[in-house]
Amino acid sequence: MAVLLRSSASATTAGPSSALLATFGRGRLLPRVSPQRRTFVGRASAQPLEVCAKESITAPGRLGDCPFTQRVLLTIEEKKIPYDLKLVDLANKPDWLFQINPEGKVPIVKLEDKWIADSDVITQAIEEKYPEPSLATPPEKASIGSKIFSTFIGFLKSKDPSDGTEQALLDELASFDSYLKDNGPFINGETISAADLSLGPKLYHMEISLGHYKNWSVPDSLAHVKSYMKSVFSMDSFVKTRALTEDVIAGWRPKVMG
Repeated sequence: MAVLLRSSASATTAGPSSALLATFGRGRLLPRVSPQRRTFVGRASAQPLEVCAKESITAPGRLGDCPFTQRVLLTIEEKKIPYDLKLVDLANKPDWLFQINPEGKVPIVKLEDKWIADSDVITQAIEEKYPEPSLATPPEKASIGSKIFSTFIGFLKSKDPSDGTEQALLDELASFDSYLKDNGPFINGETISAADLSLGPKLYHMEISLGHYKNWSVPDSLAHVKSYMKSVFSMDSFVKTRALTEDVIAGWRPKVMG
C-alpha cells in the first residue's frame, strides 16, 4: 500500500531531520554532507529530495540490495534531480521510520513536504513534478516484461528441477526477446523509459542470484535480452545505484533456504 504523509512539527522532530542526524548512529542515517549526496548542475538550486533506502548488510555505509529502491534512484538520476540519501538498517529500524511510514518500509521519498512510499507512486509523482526529460512509458508498453520477476522468483525458490518453473521463466524471457527484436533496443524503442528503470534492477537480481544459487544464466539464444541487459547495466545511473553482488546474494538467501 502506498503511504503519503505530510510533514508535521512532531513528525519533523522524530523523523530524519538535520537536528537528528547527529544523534542517530551508523546504519540509520548518513549526514547531509555524506558522499552519498548527488547534486546536478542543471538543478543545483532545487531543494534536494530526501530519500530513505535500505543499507547494505555486507558493507555498512553502502546502498542495500532493494530493486525497488534502485528503480526510484534511477529515475532521480536520469532526471538529474539533486537528492540526499539516508541509509536505514532494516534489521534495527529506527522509531522515526514508522512515523513517516507506518509499514516501516523503504524506499520513501520526501516530495513537497510529503513522505511518499511505494516505488510505483514515487516514480509517478517524480514524473509529474519533473516532466523533463520524460521517462513516461506508453500505457500499451508499460507491462512488457512485467512477468519476468515473478517467474524468476518461482524458479529461484524451486527445489524440483521438473516442476516447470525454469521453463516458465524461459518462456517469459523468450517473449521479451521477441518483443525487443521487433521494437527495441529498449521497451519504448530507442529511448530509455520508466519501464526499463523498473525491469533493469530485477534482471540484475535475476542474473546474480540465479548464477549463484543455480549456476544458471540467460541462454545465448536470447541475444536481444542479453544485449538489453548489457545496455541497461552499463548506464552511468545504473552503475551508481546498483547493489553489491554480495548483498544481492545475501538478500535472496532466505528465499532459497526457506
